[in-house]
Amino acid sequence: MKIGLFIPCYVDALYPEVGVATYKLLTSLGLDVDYPLDQTCCGQPMANAGFEQMADKQAKSFDEKFANFDYVVAPSASCAAFVKINYPRLLKGSGHECQTSGKIMDVVEFIHDIVKPTSLPSHFPHVVSVHNSCHGVRELGLSSPSERNIPPYSKIKDLLQLVQGITVKEPERVDECCGFGGMFSVEEQAVSVQMGTDKIERHMATGAEYITGPDSSCLMHMQGIAKRLNKPIKFIHVVQILAAGL
Repeated sequence: MKIGLFIPCYVDALYPEVGVATYKLLTSLGLDVDYPLDQTCCGQPMANAGFEQMADKQAKSFDEKFANFDYVVAPSASCAAFVKINYPRLLKGSGHECQTSGKIMDVVEFIHDIVKPTSLPSHFPHVVSVHNSCHGVRELGLSSPSERNIPPYSKIKDLLQLVQGITVKEPERVDECCGFGGMFSVEEQAVSVQMGTDKIERHMATGAEYITGPDSSCLMHMQGIAKRLNKPIKFIHVVQILAAGL
């Protein structure tokens, strides 16, 4: 099983430690992991801003670079969801058949569903509150969306509970949006900030030391608000916890 590691542009530029942790975690599980050095953006920012037709070149380039891998794994639920759901449509009629839509997975989804570890060597003696990003919940199924009224589950919690010393909490309104939403946070700044502030308060009410989740974009949004408001809460990507101590 050959794994192609995709590190989204904002992770590469702002949170490279998340990419490093992803590589360390996957290789520690005995997986054959390769990182194509010439990879670029998946095209989500253009499409998110309403310029979807400008994302087709990125989609084709991405698809070609990762076509020969068994799985494409990314530490970003939103980027993984964009490729999975939108690439077949973006590449339709281009003469290029999409190869990656059916093989890309968020790192949490991949480890939970494909690797299925029964233990992890990681140790994180802290209280964490789990943030469920909208893409992860409603497009990748990382946890159960409350509006569907189905039995609750959380792949993130399942993996975190394999970590030694950790205490896992969840906030009230567990799958409510943090307000980031890409361009939404720019076009509706006041609403976005209030949503993020409310979300941070609910996370902090759990007594958590850290807020964690599968999307650095959501964590970045809340971290910025928390910093401006001097909120005593820290942020960490879930893969950094799963790889803690490696």
